[in-house]
Amino acid sequence: MSKLVTIFGGSGFVGRYIAQKLAADGWRVRVAVRRPNEALHVKPYGVVGQVEPVFCNVRNDASVEAVMAGATAVVNCVGTFESKGKNNFTAVQHEGAERISRLASAHGVETLVHISALGIEDDESSEYAATKRAGEESVLRNFPNALILRPSVIFGPEDGFFNKFAGMTRMGPFLPLVGGDTKFQPVYVEDVAKAAVLGVDGKATGTYELGGPEAKSLRGWIDVIMAEVNRKKIVVNAPMFVGRIMAWSFDLVQTLSFGLFKNGIVTRDQAKQLGTDNVVSDGAKTLADLGIKPVAAEAVIGQYLWRFRPMGQYDAIRDSAKNLKI
Repeated sequence: MSKLVTIFGGSGFVGRYIAQKLAADGWRVRVAVRRPNEALHVKPYGVVGQVEPVFCNVRNDASVEAVMAGATAVVNCVGTFESKGKNNFTAVQHEGAERISRLASAHGVETLVHISALGIEDDESSEYAATKRAGEESVLRNFPNALILRPSVIFGPEDGFFNKFAGMTRMGPFLPLVGGDTKFQPVYVEDVAKAAVLGVDGKATGTYELGGPEAKSLRGWIDVIMAEVNRKKIVVNAPMFVGRIMAWSFDLVQTLSFGLFKNGIVTRDQAKQLGTDNVVSDGAKTLADLGIKPVAAEAVIGQYLWRFRPMGQYDAIRDSAKNLKI
């Protein structure tokens, strides 16, 4: 009988790629999520019954224990950008990680992979970073041989980085930016998944920082995006203090509207994060140490950002038509 892996948050952006690769390698995959009915897209990743979404609440010991039963390996992909509510930073990224690693150790799970985040050691003001650090500490305390992956912003067809800014290029002549000088080193979701699989297979332990082959400022990546979607905008790089005021205002409106207004622009905690570079540290273990050659963003993003071009997939045809002689 094939081995069983439980992936917490396995229907999300990163988790689905890990589930897909493990299913292809013959693993039975249990995808632990809050809403199994919204995770049915993972079932076709394997043969009938090989990949199954199941309910789990990472805030509850019994719930975590139940989905972990019989598992040889565990992957924790659960994270949040919510500072309030039951599933807040502390409940999910600190206490949730502690619970998963503690119960994995108690039940004799052989391998554990924990997805963390890059730049959290240098970010002393962000609650997001603080809970990510606390989560890592809990994992290593409970499961010393765990593989901890710290990716920079992750890109791929479903990402919230390149897609978000490409979408912003369609709105008006200006593109407002906060933290334009902050550096990012985007890493391909497929590369992150490959690294996670090595941990599941017991071929890697320790902490690795994952970044792509190139680091640029946020303003530099905006230029890459605009070139890819064939749009020109006046980029307004707001000072950090202005960004913090804007973020405070957006959060206030969300609070006063009792959550009816969702702050999808920038929160106060995200504004704090933008004050710290998101790049691989000198001397850190990286994808290269795992035998993985990172894929460049420019080699991939055109495959899914085309829909943000003025004429979508027909943009190139339009440009070619301009050269026709009648």
